[in-house]
Amino acid sequence: MSKYHYLGFRTLTGKALKYVAILNDQWVALIGWGASAFKSGHREKWIGWSQEQKAKRLIFVVNNQRFLILPGIRIKNLASKVLALNTKRLPSDWLAVYGHLALLAETFVDHSRFAGTCYRAAGWLPLGKTSGYGRKGDIYYYHGETKTIFVKPLHKDTRKILSAPFCLPNSLERKRQWWT
Repeated sequence: MSKYHYLGFRTLTGKALKYVAILNDQWVALIGWGASAFKSGHREKWIGWSQEQKAKRLIFVVNNQRFLILPGIRIKNLASKVLALNTKRLPSDWLAVYGHLALLAETFVDHSRFAGTCYRAAGWLPLGKTSGYGRKGDIYYYHGETKTIFVKPLHKDTRKILSAPFCLPNSLERKRQWWT
């Protein structure tokens, strides 16, 4: 990842999971998930949650921070297939490692480099463009490079659950049977 991804690879932020996609005993793709973006106006509007709800429920949103089809791999629809398969297993893996489900996946696509075609093909929804700000620690700074935000609900009732006016049940955080 550090050698071939345009952003490099130091570390993923917050809670993180890393995957390797293997086909016929060959590594074909790498994917990394981490903590969600702290602020995203398009995501907040799409979910429809209050600031209080967001403060309590942001842990259920995970960010696809890195995705790389390895050099030399040329397989039609591979990227969208890897994303689709990975987002299917992500909620249960997140639950196993961190004790709570992942309900929504998000990513930010640099549209000056990519069209986001594989995300669209894997069922992700484009919500709009960012305003060109970044964050390092607690400081926001303007870099001027807007990105397109995509989201993928990982449960049929993602928006309803995240914006519900009541507290989430303990079963959402700890019991696997809720997921079925």
